[in-house]
Amino acid sequence: MAMQNSNSTSIATPSSRSAVLKGALGALGLALAFGMASVPALRADSTVVRPLDDKVAALPVTYTFDKSADPEAGPYILSLKNTATSPVTVSVKVLLSVYFHADSKARILPDHTIDPGQIWTVPGLAANDKVSVSSKEYTTLELIVP
Repeated sequence: MAMQNSNSTSIATPSSRSAVLKGALGALGLALAFGMASVPALRADSTVVRPLDDKVAALPVTYTFDKSADPEAGPYILSLKNTATSPVTVSVKVLLSVYFHADSKARILPDHTIDPGQIWTVPGLAANDKVSVSSKEYTTLELIVP
């Protein structure tokens, strides 16, 4: 009966470790090379965003922020004046700078039509509130209460 040597288990020799390490590094190098080679190709195929020739007109309103004398109306009031020759329908969204955690962070006012030359006021604004005045026909006006 032949005796088996307990040292004959498969032990990696330094040369076999080196070969495995070289193979792994080679595979990693190839993966990186193919990955880097495809990046310029992706950039070349991407579409370029260009500004449109038919830009949307600016919202025809002027605005002012005034301090309120009435504590019920809030510290600031936004006045929007229609400078167009036709009525303008606007919607206003106020992102509150200070709010109670259980309440909404935004106050959305219903659509309002401002007649030509008329002024519409938005009361109850605080410092650093962000006001977005939008209309379907015009670009959105983004304001920050002083």
